[in-house]
Amino acid sequence: MFAHVVRSAEGSWASPHDLLKHLVDTGDLAERFASKFDSGEWGNAIGLAHDAGKGRALWQKYLITKSGYDEEAHMEGKLGKIPHAIHGAELVENLFGKGIGRMMAYCIAGHHAGLPDWSIAAGQASLQFRKSQVKDLDQIDSKVIDCVRGTKPLRPPWKFKDGLDLSLWIRMLFSCLVDADFLDTERYMNPSKALVRGGYSSISKLLERFYLYMTELDEQSEKTKVNEIRNQIRQQCMLMSKEKQGIFSLTVPTGGGKTLSSLAFALQHAKLHELERIIYVIPYTSIVEQTANVFRKAVGDDQVVEHHSNIADDIATVQSRLAAENYDAPLIVTTSVQFFESLFASKPSRCRKLHNLAKSVIVLDEAQLVPVEYLAPILEAIQLLVDRYQVSFVISTATQPAFKERTVDGKLFKGLQEIKEIMGTEEDVRRLFQSPAFDRNRVQLPVDVHKESTWDEIAVELKQDEQVLCIVSDRKSCRELHALMPEGTYHLSALMCGQHRSDVIDEVKRKLKPKDRSTVRVISTQLVEAGVDLDFPVVYRALAGLDSIEQAAGRCNREGEHLERGRVVVFNPPRQAPSGILRKAAEITKSMIGGLSDGSYEAQRHSSFTAFYEQLYWRANSLDREGIAALLNPSCNDSPECSISFRTAAGKFKLIDDSKQRSILIRYKEGNQLIDKLVAKGPNRSLLRKLQRYTVSVYEDQFHALLQRGAIQEVYPQIYAVSSTRGYSKQIGLLLE
Repeated sequence: MFAHVVRSAEGSWASPHDLLKHLVDTGDLAERFASKFDSGEWGNAIGLAHDAGKGRALWQKYLITKSGYDEEAHMEGKLGKIPHAIHGAELVENLFGKGIGRMMAYCIAGHHAGLPDWSIAAGQASLQFRKSQVKDLDQIDSKVIDCVRGTKPLRPPWKFKDGLDLSLWIRMLFSCLVDADFLDTERYMNPSKALVRGGYSSISKLLERFYLYMTELDEQSEKTKVNEIRNQIRQQCMLMSKEKQGIFSLTVPTGGGKTLSSLAFALQHAKLHELERIIYVIPYTSIVEQTANVFRKAVGDDQVVEHHSNIADDIATVQSRLAAENYDAPLIVTTSVQFFESLFASKPSRCRKLHNLAKSVIVLDEAQLVPVEYLAPILEAIQLLVDRYQVSFVISTATQPAFKERTVDGKLFKGLQEIKEIMGTEEDVRRLFQSPAFDRNRVQLPVDVHKESTWDEIAVELKQDEQVLCIVSDRKSCRELHALMPEGTYHLSALMCGQHRSDVIDEVKRKLKPKDRSTVRVISTQLVEAGVDLDFPVVYRALAGLDSIEQAAGRCNREGEHLERGRVVVFNPPRQAPSGILRKAAEITKSMIGGLSDGSYEAQRHSSFTAFYEQLYWRANSLDREGIAALLNPSCNDSPECSISFRTAAGKFKLIDDSKQRSILIRYKEGNQLIDKLVAKGPNRSLLRKLQRYTVSVYEDQFHALLQRGAIQEVYPQIYAVSSTRGYSKQIGLLLE
């Protein structure tokens, strides 16, 4: 019996992949992976059973009569393919019953097609329906059945709590199976590729390199007060890394060096607790790239794996691309979208990496940007990773969200159970923010928070300063205000492709350097508020959430080089913030600062975030807008069948709702040549990855308006680009009007 057969280019058959060997080897790998969370016997059992359906004469005949080599011959759901995974799922239920067997069945049935929903109401892809169609279970070879029969797990590793506990455990087992199956199949199908995997340095070696780098950096750095406090912050991180595993917060002012300090904590914590990797989760791709570059300098160019859609070919080696598939590397830097959507995914490719979250340190950078609409399931998953899977979290930001469990106005906010602040007590954090090194600007509030300023009035004020940044809350406001500014004023918004934004930010940074001191005015949306290292003497911010105001202030007199204190001016714009959470945040801020003088606001500036976030979470329509928790909680269903809706939940958990948006390719610089190449030769993975830097997303109605007036055209089926360079402005980006 064979699991896979490969025919060479010359037409001869290679040595077939023995089915029983594949089952045993996959089981061994899955057992090793799952043992990190005390579930080794479960990993072994699902590995041994996953391809049991291939032990039928019908499937064996199908495999060996395939004409030519088809690496997807074992895949389900393809036209003409013979199913096999569902037979393994049905077999374990028959052998082990609806308790143990059903939990295994989800993993086995989904190891190619993805974790299914249980209920037949979900259609023909449901586990219930697919199981009902299995009629030839008795055709499985007795050797395969005997192999599976002797592996029954005795009991789950712990008693599951109500909520996401069971579904997350099944998904982690699923990850172990999928990765083990991929790796064992790869060893047979493509042994040269398998040899490239791994080879990274240990956590201990990375820590040694980090120490050496920081010693050299400290020797080369100027002996300023800011650098002295940055060093103190790093030393405090090293001290707190000795604490037992759990959830930590790192509350450090903008410019306080939290990137390297958090890495110091993570490396030392991982070494002391014998953890296997560090994963940085960052909201924006641009910050991922920026952070990864910092880490490369600290621990080595070949030791950092970036995981996002824009990764460049000259950075992504074959080794790092393979590591991005399953996070089998000691230092991963990824996006919030990749990380959180994977935690709730059903597809094998997205879930494959999840088992490698166990025994890790996960740093949530700019944690205030975790989307409120999904906060409840995200926080529950974080707590479970800490409680069950030997994970430590670091919640890192200058504007610390109120994630701890609490009661607000009699309503329970079910957050995280315990958070240890790395910088010490609340008083310690307050003193840090108010220290002379970080007390670099003053916030000027509007006299009347209800009186709106016109764009003309704001433009007049902005023209008084030679170097000024103004941040507004939406793209339309950004365009309107920019149109009133002097020629040469920069514009930054998501209507500019990623490469264009990077070019503008780099140019602005050059002009802001002390030796230049050029006139530089920028009108931007909030995309510059997190992680973009701009340093202006004056910053204006349209009234928004307190967190946004403070993040904007982080771009004002950042290094303390412009003047004794910078000036942050908050104004009430003529257009409200976009509806939803952003508008609620602005309304809460109005209620909190209304009637406050500038001085009284400064006195409580860094102690007001807890109250702000409490109100924001309390006033949100829902902290689980799509009902993810109910879909993944068996006790929320009347069915006694261990009914979990994995696939439906995955479809609903989308941090970026791309169903309402369309991407347009932009003819900006290299984008021109890349689009022409797409037209001439069609898409490939490398080309599409490069084009990510030259895309702009718009809403459906905007897309159809552009299409109707001929501003965009279809350059490949379902791929659209601007019709000419005239459809895209080098000043403001895509011309919607």
